[in-house]
Amino acid sequence: MGTQPLELRDQLSIDTPELVSIDLPVAGIGSRCVAVLIDYILQGVALWIGILLIALMDRQNPGSTPAVRSATAYKVGEAVAIATPFVLHWGYFTLFEAFWNGQTPGKRLMKLRVIQQSGRTLGLFESMARNLIRFIDMLPVFYFIGAICVFVTRRQQRLGDMVAGTLVVHSKPVDTPFAPSGSRTFTAPSFERLVEDAPQKSSGLQADAVGRLHQEDLHMIDNFLDRRLDLPMEVRSNLAQKLAKRMAAKMGQEVPAGMSDETFLESLAIGMREHSIMR
Repeated sequence: MGTQPLELRDQLSIDTPELVSIDLPVAGIGSRCVAVLIDYILQGVALWIGILLIALMDRQNPGSTPAVRSATAYKVGEAVAIATPFVLHWGYFTLFEAFWNGQTPGKRLMKLRVIQQSGRTLGLFESMARNLIRFIDMLPVFYFIGAICVFVTRRQQRLGDMVAGTLVVHSKPVDTPFAPSGSRTFTAPSFERLVEDAPQKSSGLQADAVGRLHQEDLHMIDNFLDRRLDLPMEVRSNLAQKLAKRMAAKMGQEVPAGMSDETFLESLAIGMREHSIMR
């Protein structure tokens, strides 16, 4: 066992609402520590840049007397000193993880990401919750409580993960912009989407084949289609393939050649409604 790669030792199986099992490699304490160190280095750089900018702005205000400049600098410095721990330790992690596919720059470099225990993409609420508890995980020194929790829990979760219902998993490198694109909610991941032609108004599927499906099948298909943009591309593709094969087997046929799994599922949903197969 000691020679097995991390991805095989720490596999976690998650059952999705589509009744499909997904295996995810859970991140260990080593890679997570390196990721958070990278994030703190970036935060320190940002803090020094902010201090230099404030000092520069104060020196470039010749219209005020030294006493006024000194009082102003003191007040600004006091406000920055109060706000900085909150902004850097909570805002930094919360905003990056909520709007950047569950990743901070450190996690991106270490190929890690935060997801919900259901396998879905991290949302703003979950990100806020897990990072509010970060202050407790850091006690009494550098993430001591958090490290103990990671060691003793099966899913390698710190307190923040347990409260928010999240996991840190290994992820493949993906080229994504910082800002989400499209009209989806900001909790949807900023992945490059596979652009497919929308299915025609008519599904083109045989009525007798579609007739072998039931309302529960339509509900399962609709559930996947409604939440597919909230899934990582590799998970989304895997679910679409398994669900398409499952439906095709029930219909007694194969997925049509040249048709993607998602387009097939979209056509099925249209076909089932065309033929009023909701029983």
